[in-house]
Amino acid sequence: MSIHTSTVRPAPDQALVDIANYVLEYQIDSDEAYDTARNCLMDTLGCGLEALGYPACTKLLGPIVPGTLVPHGAKVPGTPFQLDPITAAFNIGAMIRWLDFNDTWLAAEWGHPSDNLGGILATADYLSRKAVSEGKPPLLMRDVLTAMIKAHEIQGVLALENSFNRVGLDHVVLVKVATAAVVTKMLGGNREEIINALSNAWVDGQSLRTYRHAPNTGSRKSWAAGDATSRGVRLALMTLKGEMGYPSVLSAEGWGFYDVLFKGKPFEFQRPYGCYVMENVLFKISFPAEFHAQTAVECTLQLHPGVKERIEDIDKVMISTQEPALRIIDKQGPLDNPADRDHCLQYMVAVGLIFGRLTAADYENDIANDPRIDNLREKMQCVENPQYSADYLDPDKRSIANAIQIHFRDGSKTDEVEVHYPIGHRRRRDEGIPVLESKFKTNLARRFPLKQQEQILDLCLNQRKLETIAVHEFVDRFVT
Repeated sequence: MSIHTSTVRPAPDQALVDIANYVLEYQIDSDEAYDTARNCLMDTLGCGLEALGYPACTKLLGPIVPGTLVPHGAKVPGTPFQLDPITAAFNIGAMIRWLDFNDTWLAAEWGHPSDNLGGILATADYLSRKAVSEGKPPLLMRDVLTAMIKAHEIQGVLALENSFNRVGLDHVVLVKVATAAVVTKMLGGNREEIINALSNAWVDGQSLRTYRHAPNTGSRKSWAAGDATSRGVRLALMTLKGEMGYPSVLSAEGWGFYDVLFKGKPFEFQRPYGCYVMENVLFKISFPAEFHAQTAVECTLQLHPGVKERIEDIDKVMISTQEPALRIIDKQGPLDNPADRDHCLQYMVAVGLIFGRLTAADYENDIANDPRIDNLREKMQCVENPQYSADYLDPDKRSIANAIQIHFRDGSKTDEVEVHYPIGHRRRRDEGIPVLESKFKTNLARRFPLKQQEQILDLCLNQRKLETIAVHEFVDRFVT
């Protein structure tokens, strides 16, 4: 008996069509989305500037072949590099994700939508410089903010109901998909070309999450998003050269993404694409820590004054948390490197209780070697609060709650300190944005002289001025 497979090329999967239609046709009329995108731009670039102080990051930056010159290439903020847009996207993407300090989206899948800025800014800068060299109008930063909003939305809406981590895949697949879509549009691609680029993004085998989890936790988690956003740029550029796509990449029986990598399940969608994700994105503005631990660290800062002199007297630390935190950052045993430590709930709680702070430097060996940290970790018990898990997935709440209570050897205990919404949450924007701006100022001061800091800050704090400046002129403000 023979089995005949139809050679008739099917219509594109609806999930691809919906993204292409959104990228091409949706008009963003939300002032809140654009204002949030401006703040996101500041915060994301600031994270990249801070990462430039870490040799583990900077060793990966620059051209692949030393000395390569790219006329009209994209510049990498905070560095002297001017690169092709694919390599620049990797550079920018690796910088902004290195310290785990840029924005976050939490749902069935989690991730960091501002990872897409690597591909968006590199492509926009390249296109703007190229246009000026040809006597054409440059792209404006309004175009960058628009692309950011749409990339956030694509990544975030796909993440709402579809868990890639549960099948062992890393969330950076969504960075690659979102970048491919918006960059193809930026390059002038039509609906068919956007669908083709998207299909190639899904065809890729996708990254495994093993570099985020014990016993393999390592530094790839800090450059994986740079890799993904640069791959999105590459696929977009290939598509614009006429490279074909694969219309049933998701649904093809036996060979498509659903059957091969998603246990046969098609994607589910909670809502249509709009600007929901940018409006509700979570900013990491106080602590460079995996986001499920952000409220736990806030709890430690409230507890620190009353326990800092009693660390050796602690008998037990009870941490009540959400199910995703237990799944990905509840760790016992040795922690071998900073990438391991910033994804360990107990480590972050210990540092907060002992020192009353949590900074990127606190993941380095000189702090990690303090014996009090591991001693305290051994006294911690993490348990799920079912209500926290339910509120985490509730679209009207989207909380990321944690609670901590300290028990001492003499039988006394602290009150249980509970925080439902981190300072970077939409519900705390009025409180959070001044902290975000302060974080940005600190990061500018790490890299630029005072006059340059003031010029950048004046531009970034003014919505109209930022939106109307040419992209290449904006990026030039960040050149060293």
